[in-house]
Amino acid sequence: MRLLLKNLLFTFLIPGTVAVYVPVFVLAPTAADGLWTGLSSVLLTTGAATYAWCVWDFASFGRGTPLPLDAPRKLVVRGLYRYTRNPMYVGVLTFIVGWAVRYRSASLFAYAAVVAIAFELFVILYEEPHLRLVFGHEYDAYCAAVNRWLPGPV
Repeated sequence: MRLLLKNLLFTFLIPGTVAVYVPVFVLAPTAADGLWTGLSSVLLTTGAATYAWCVWDFASFGRGTPLPLDAPRKLVVRGLYRYTRNPMYVGVLTFIVGWAVRYRSASLFAYAAVVAIAFELFVILYEEPHLRLVFGHEYDAYCAAVNRWLPGPV
């Protein structure tokens, strides 16, 4: 129960701010309708489901949270992590793009690009070196088998 609460708290604070509060309450103009709403609903649902699946795997298998200070104790290589090393970030970006489509907002597309760059820098400068330090050869083998961002041949 404690692990569930920690994951929920992290989700509402960090991804909630990045993927919901800033896009909707700071950058979003009036909502679109019709086709844009349908397409954005698919992107929002896909992004949210991707994020939720990853958090589930972090908690149930890795016994941790997405917060680097309380990271999983086991290297999570199941679920969506079999196809990309960073599906949680991909899910958050998909969610933000969903808002950009819904609001047909250039500022939200630009915001998504800034968030993507921030994710890339965080992954390269902190996360990957840290995971190599913690998991060693197991992480190196995982990197050799799975792409950083999008599924496909390594």
